[in-house]
Amino acid sequence: MKQLSIIAPCRNEQRHIDAFCASALAQRLPPGWALQLVIADGLSDDGTRERLAARAAHDSRLRVIDNPKRIVSCGLNAALREATGEVIVRMDIHTEYAVDYAAECLAALVASGADNVGGPWHAQAEAGAGPTQRAVAAAFQSRWVAGGARSRDLGYSGWVDTVYLGCWPRASFERFGTFDETLVRNQDDEHNLRIARGGGRIWQSARICSVYRPRAALGQVLRQYLQYGYWKPFVMQRHGQPASLRHLVPGGLVAALVLAALAALGGAPWPLLALGGLYGAAVLAMALAVRRASALDAQAAVRLPAVIAAYHLGYGAGTLLGLWDSLRHGRGRERFGALTR
Repeated sequence: MKQLSIIAPCRNEQRHIDAFCASALAQRLPPGWALQLVIADGLSDDGTRERLAARAAHDSRLRVIDNPKRIVSCGLNAALREATGEVIVRMDIHTEYAVDYAAECLAALVASGADNVGGPWHAQAEAGAGPTQRAVAAAFQSRWVAGGARSRDLGYSGWVDTVYLGCWPRASFERFGTFDETLVRNQDDEHNLRIARGGGRIWQSARICSVYRPRAALGQVLRQYLQYGYWKPFVMQRHGQPASLRHLVPGGLVAALVLAALAALGGAPWPLLALGGLYGAAVLAMALAVRRASALDAQAAVRLPAVIAAYHLGYGAGTLLGLWDSLRHGRGRERFGALTR
C-alpha cells in the first residue's frame, strides 16, 4: 500500500479547523493508496489544539505536532519530517478542496513527470460575505491585477514558474531541499524557484480544484500584500534573480510615486500629477474590466479601485522595505515576522 501525506501548518484556526480536517480526510484516493494528514500547530491558544486532539484520538490518519516557531516554513518542514508518504501534498486551512483534489495531484504527477504540481489559485468570497470580500475575490482572480500570473487562470494547464500550494514526490525534497525557514512569506515561491534553477519542472493542472477564501477587510489585504512584497527581495537575494519580472513592477511603481512626491515637495508637482493620474486611470480601467468579468453588484464594484490599489501599493511598498533591509543587513524585521489574517 502506497501512502500520500497531506501537510498543513496552522495557528489559532478554531473557526476553520474542523471543516479543513473533514475536507482533507475525505479525499478519495486511487486504489492502493492510503492517506495521512500531518498538521503542525503553532501553539494555538484559541481551542484549535483541543479540537485537533479530539479528532486525532478517533482517526489514526491524523497526526498533530508542534510548530513552536510559529512560522509557516518551519511548520511545513516539521510536518515533512513526520510525513511517511511517498507523495507529499501541501494544504492550506483557509482553502476548500474538491474530493478528488489529491487524486488529481497524483494523476498530474504521473502524466507530467514534474517535480511539483498544483491547481490554479481560485479565490471566492464566503457565502453571505460583505461587499469588500466579494471585491477582494474578484480582483484577486483578474489577470490584469495579478500581472498575468498563470496561477490565477482557472482554465490553464501547462508548465509554470510557480504553483498554488503544491504536490511533490518525496524525491523532490531530497533533490532540491526543504522550505527556507528564514522566510515568513514566499517560501513556496522560493522553493519553486530553487526547483526551476536546479533543472526541475512545475506543472499546473486545471483539474486540481480548490477554493481559497480571501481576506474580508481592506486593511487585512494591505497588510497581507505588504508582507508578500517585503519577503520577495530576500528570495531574490538568495538566487540573484526574481522568480518573474512581474514581481518587480509594484516596487517600481511605488518608487516612482515616492520620487514624484519628493519632486512635488521641491516645487515641481507635474510628475506626481501625471503619474498619479495615469495610475488612477489604470486602476479604474482594471476595476471596470474586473466588474465585467465577474458581474459584481454595485456595492462591491465601488470598492474595487481601493482593493486593487491595496494589492499593488501594499506589495510595492513591502518590496522596497524588504529590499532596503536585505541590502542593509540581510535579515527581516521582527514586525514582519507575524503572519496576518
